[in-house]
Amino acid sequence: MARDLVRFDWAMKKLLRQKANFDILEGFLTELLGQEIKIVQILESESNQETVNDKHNRVDILVQDEKGDLVIIEVQNSKQYDYFHRILCVTSKVIAQYMSQGDPYADVRKVISITIAYFDLGQGEDYVYHGTNIFRGINQNDVLALADQQIELYNRAVVHEIFPEYWIIKVDQFDDRVKDKLDEWIYFFKNSEIRKEFSAKGLKEASERLVEMYLNDQEAREYQRYLRYLHDVASDNYTKMIDEKIYLKKMAEERAEGIAEGKAGTLIEAIIGMSRIGLEVDKIAAALNVTTDYVTEVLA
Repeated sequence: MARDLVRFDWAMKKLLRQKANFDILEGFLTELLGQEIKIVQILESESNQETVNDKHNRVDILVQDEKGDLVIIEVQNSKQYDYFHRILCVTSKVIAQYMSQGDPYADVRKVISITIAYFDLGQGEDYVYHGTNIFRGINQNDVLALADQQIELYNRAVVHEIFPEYWIIKVDQFDDRVKDKLDEWIYFFKNSEIRKEFSAKGLKEASERLVEMYLNDQEAREYQRYLRYLHDVASDNYTKMIDEKIYLKKMAEERAEGIAEGKAGTLIEAIIGMSRIGLEVDKIAAALNVTTDYVTEVLA
């Protein structure tokens, strides 16, 4: 019998910050980034302070891997039109926060921003998007590369590895058809379920430790409170959507009435005008494609 697992975002908030559970996060990052990731520590920043998280529909975590790279993982549960701008702002703040005054620019830390979105962020048919900074020549169409000395100094192979890197996972767009190990993780994000045949790194550990029945009393209360909060947010978003539909329908009806009234007014003016120049009722009716009774009523 399958055991109920806690949501990944709540686990990030409460369980995955513990060093004993780093291997779960490491598994997800390894499958997403396509390279072995080893987490050294969880860092504190403006973006993942618990007091901030409690006031917003968002869960964040900032980790440092053994290479010194910084990885921001954010889970967003409701629509935010300026979320792309938020990603940029948070990434920039982390870069600035972890660079000391007087440091050379070469000490700028590599930042990887990962968004797990439970809403339709932007427009696109895929459910995983990856963004990097690539400099391409406008005349030769070549990609700007690092010089040999830069490769040796910075321990980076290509230019875009220096710049922030962005990943966006649109969970609700995933159709539950699992094609690879990253899809196994996304299936977990969407369904809070790990199938017994899944083999992605970190999922075995997640299936053993993120079990709802294993929470202590305080954790269980906090988790239920978090679920109620998400239900409230979903209900609020649904109410706003219905209100918007009602408003748009009302505006469309008022516009249609206005057009109809405008057409009627124009038609009446035309009937009166034709009558003034001496046209007979039947000729006015034929010209305007209305009944003679209507023309007679207008002219009465």
